[in-house]
Amino acid sequence: MKQYDPFARGNSPVGVRTIEALDRKRQRKFVCEIWYPASSDYKGKDLAADTQDVFTVPSQSTPRHQMAVRDAEVQLGTYPLITLSHASGQTRRTATFLCTHLASHGYVVAALDHSETFAAELARKTDETPEQKAERIQGWIANRVPDVRFLLDHLLSGASISSGLELDATRVGLVGHSFGGWTMLAAAGEDPRVRAVAAFAPAGSSRPGPGIIPATLTFNWGRDVPTLYLVGENDTSLPLSGMNELFDRTSATKQMVILRGADHLHFIDNIEQEHETVREMKFPTELAWIQREMRPMTELCSENNAHLFVRSLTLSHFDAALKQHPAARQFLSGDIVAELAARDIDVRVRRALDR
Repeated sequence: MKQYDPFARGNSPVGVRTIEALDRKRQRKFVCEIWYPASSDYKGKDLAADTQDVFTVPSQSTPRHQMAVRDAEVQLGTYPLITLSHASGQTRRTATFLCTHLASHGYVVAALDHSETFAAELARKTDETPEQKAERIQGWIANRVPDVRFLLDHLLSGASISSGLELDATRVGLVGHSFGGWTMLAAAGEDPRVRAVAAFAPAGSSRPGPGIIPATLTFNWGRDVPTLYLVGENDTSLPLSGMNELFDRTSATKQMVILRGADHLHFIDNIEQEHETVREMKFPTELAWIQREMRPMTELCSENNAHLFVRSLTLSHFDAALKQHPAARQFLSGDIVAELAARDIDVRVRRALDR
């Protein structure tokens, strides 16, 4: 029997396509990205630079590659669905390194650009007053979970991604980073379809730093939603103390893995570039403390190790919770520290009974 290896890419080539979905209730048209297992005809084409999808992200002109083929033919089948929620200031393609990994292992992964990225009523106003800013931020918070639930409704109601590809409504997982991590933890309490959550450095602690979005969590889930926290030991924006608070308040099967030498942006694509860009950009006064405390990337965990950390643990979490995979459960309950140390990745682990 082949040994379980969540670090390795899966057997399926990966396709990606962009769809639009109209929320008639709020009159918003969302742009969504879908990653999925592709036909075996595309084997290797998702890994080759000349056949991979190429895209750009807002405000940047440098093309980026992702390990997927644009509009590839699907591999017929029924798959679990995972939706991803991006951080504030990011977009739906914030973590293609993870989305393509999950799709290669037999998941359909979907992400949208959240309402605050395009809705005029949620945009910053010229010469914004403190009251207007507070109202805008509350609007961002209020729209996040409805965005996720709309995406689930749209996809699980039979909206066609491609002929022959079906979604299993009994196996739905959520994953998010920062404000997106808060979004998914909040959504788990409002949508009973959610069976598992992975939260990366999530917002929502009771004592956010100055200028941090003041989103809160109740954890009144009323059921067990297996939850994985992946966090950075050196997170400047959302420190480890807040992560421990959220973990302690989570009334569910839970585990937290702390990546040593990781800051807040160690959960996205292009970590090194994005981290150094943030260190050099002009911050609003209330957020200047973040920049002052951030360490240079040369003193932190490498991008390669951070991506291995996120891909392997997220995949094993969903394999265990959504696919009931015995080997994935064994991996998660085993010596994760040693497994990652064998790949020069330094972590600490907190489990439900740890203090």
